[in-house]
Amino acid sequence: MNMQAKLMMSALGLCALPLAQAADFEDFGRVVRVQPRVEQIRTPRQECRTDYQQVPVQQQRGAGGSIVGGIAGALLGNQVGSGSGRVAATAAGAIAGAVVGDRVENNGRQEYGVQEQAVRQCRTVEAVESRTSGYDVTYEYRGQNHTAFMQRDPGNRIRLRVSVEPEQY
Repeated sequence: MNMQAKLMMSALGLCALPLAQAADFEDFGRVVRVQPRVEQIRTPRQECRTDYQQVPVQQQRGAGGSIVGGIAGALLGNQVGSGSGRVAATAAGAIAGAVVGDRVENNGRQEYGVQEQAVRQCRTVEAVESRTSGYDVTYEYRGQNHTAFMQRDPGNRIRLRVSVEPEQY
């Protein structure tokens, strides 16, 4: 070989040296174990219910019976009395009529009643939910076990990217 050919071969060899030092290729490993990684997630939420309570309420008394009774009593008292006693009889009839009219209208009605009122009561509770965040995968490649975290379950075998580099002396 001439000198020029030897130089050319040496130059090509030097250029190919980085390619020979590192090589990547794909291969497959056998999955030995898959363990799901589970997280507990706490989510607060409102829990409400409605209760009904009886609340005392003051009832309104009617005034119409007193007015009508007072007018009727005054007219009757005015008919009964004479002279200066007529004014006293009219006043007494008006008072008695108002009392009787009030009792007739409000008979049996209590001053206080009971009314049902809705009361809403809420409280915050924590809901706990379990979620799988990923998988701890143990696989065997060329007689050695390795472990990696993965987002999905890989199944029976796992695709591997293998990188080969020479050892540095």
